[in-house]
Amino acid sequence: MATMSAAVAPNSLLLKSTNQIGAFPTTLSRSFTEATIVHKRITCSSTTLQTPATATTSTDRVFNFAAGPAILPENVLLKAQSELYNWHGSGMSVMEMSHRGKEFLSIIQKAESDLRTLLNIPENYYVLFLQGGATTQFAAVPLNLCNPDDPVDYIVTGSWGDKAFKEASKYCKPKTIWSGKSEKYVNIPSFGALEQTPEAKYLHICGNETIHGVEFKDYPVPTNGNSLLVADMSSNFCSKPVDVSKFGLIYAGAQKNVGPSGVTIVIIRSDLIGNAQPDTPVMLDYKIHAENNSLYNTPPCFGIYMCGLVFEDLIAQGGLSEVEKKNVKKAQILYDTINGSKGFFRCPVETSVRSLMNVPFTLAKPELEAEFVKEAAKEKMVQLKGHRSVGGMRASIYNAMPLAGVEKLVAFMKDFQARHDK
Repeated sequence: MATMSAAVAPNSLLLKSTNQIGAFPTTLSRSFTEATIVHKRITCSSTTLQTPATATTSTDRVFNFAAGPAILPENVLLKAQSELYNWHGSGMSVMEMSHRGKEFLSIIQKAESDLRTLLNIPENYYVLFLQGGATTQFAAVPLNLCNPDDPVDYIVTGSWGDKAFKEASKYCKPKTIWSGKSEKYVNIPSFGALEQTPEAKYLHICGNETIHGVEFKDYPVPTNGNSLLVADMSSNFCSKPVDVSKFGLIYAGAQKNVGPSGVTIVIIRSDLIGNAQPDTPVMLDYKIHAENNSLYNTPPCFGIYMCGLVFEDLIAQGGLSEVEKKNVKKAQILYDTINGSKGFFRCPVETSVRSLMNVPFTLAKPELEAEFVKEAAKEKMVQLKGHRSVGGMRASIYNAMPLAGVEKLVAFMKDFQARHDK
């Protein structure tokens, strides 16, 4: 049986063999700083993602433009369907497995390995599969990275960045060094113009604002050499390559691009583990989850399994560089339609920071927006209504949205304009 190294090594979930399961550690053999990290890619031919030969595509499926929970790859759903009753001859469903049994350990270990491959995650970073959504991380981040009197900086480019700032105010001394609220969150600041706090423990951003459709195309660098860059990447996680080494911590809810709701992924540099404030709840302490390999309590097992299938699918597509190309193409088609409508459709976001994932738009005639959403639904294009806080429409075109879905949407948009632009 393969032997695991330090129980808290960032890749301690990973196997040293493709057909052996590492023993679940019951004691810690070394401290975080002493851990020697060895990362190997896990392969398992029995879990290669393939559409079951007997499955057929339902004609009842719609193009789902929801912001989250969002569309999942069809072949992933079919694979999960084929394995739902009896996973790999185990005699049970993933939903019935012990989270400490060898079957589920192989699932979570491979999911981590594939995610490390996709994002080229450095060996000195932990990957944690948690619960509570990104919203729980609004509190966990300051509780783990700073003391109550420590200053931290927030760039607020939308509603989620604003909520993260407000939650952090309970646990440290956050400062909004830039906010787009006065302009209704349609842009991102010039990094050179930011006045960062010299003593700030970290600089927080939301990589992609799901509601407002604003996305960072590049990332700011903390001017304080001891400061960290922290990012909520929930709605563009695994949609493109990211240099993880530029960040101290990345967190993301899975329900946009990589799985169903219920899983939250945290990627954190190993030296940042173990410094939580004394009153930090046990479930928010990254050290606890790292020591227990994301298995301190019962994790969202089926959700993690689904994430693993998505990671396999993304690798099969050629990795995140290829996935990004597809996302750029889909977004370009949609934005070109908006831009070419002569004002009938309008996207309020500054062109240079428009999201590849979430495309908000309005009609020149607002009274037609409800009709647009209603007619689109009749054509099996659903969840196009904009967020209640901003109105209008929003098309979320995550990784799993096929090109055909976007092409059908823009054809409908052009037809709708031809019938109503008089």
